[in-house]
Amino acid sequence: MFPLLGIFVTSFIVGLSGALMPGPVLTVTISQSAARGWIVGPLVVLGHGILELSLVVAIVYGLGQILTHGSVIGAIGISGGTVLLWMGWSMLRDARKASLVLEGGKGAASIHPVWAGILFSISNPYWIVWWATIGLSYIAFSMKYGILGISFFYTGHILSDLAWYAFVSSLVHFGKRWANDRAYQTVIAICGVLLLGFGVYFGYSGIRNFL
Repeated sequence: MFPLLGIFVTSFIVGLSGALMPGPVLTVTISQSAARGWIVGPLVVLGHGILELSLVVAIVYGLGQILTHGSVIGAIGISGGTVLLWMGWSMLRDARKASLVLEGGKGAASIHPVWAGILFSISNPYWIVWWATIGLSYIAFSMKYGILGISFFYTGHILSDLAWYAFVSSLVHFGKRWANDRAYQTVIAICGVLLLGFGVYFGYSGIRNFL
């Protein structure tokens, strides 16, 4: 039982260290929480978790070797960067129409949080890199204890995401009583700029894998 508890605790800590890092998923969570409420964080993590569970199953059945290829990471970087550029531009375009009373503008702010959790995760090539390195190592170790080991690993990992993003969305939502539409529009615009930056960086990183 102790090794399983160790898998759970360490996967939670390592997962939390990754969740705390700024990225597209954090950006879209912040941008939607003021309008949709505290539930955005858990819903984003639900989409993120569905994607990660699918990936864990795929890795266990042999996808892990494919994810280590530079061309695969490069293709993900370019396609993901393109999606992030589109979403960032959409948020900037509609920032002036965003409202705390309504549900924001189009683009990234109008995507359902569950779908946002899926799309913004898979558009981030460093999510794939994490799973191709740290994730593969954890799964290889956890598989020594069979399906129970994998379950403890996945549960600890996804609970770290849930704890952080639920905290962030609650903080943004309950803090809106001190904010107004102008402040909210500023947040949307900043998130749009950040997504553009992520898009450029991820796209450039993807291209480098082909050079």
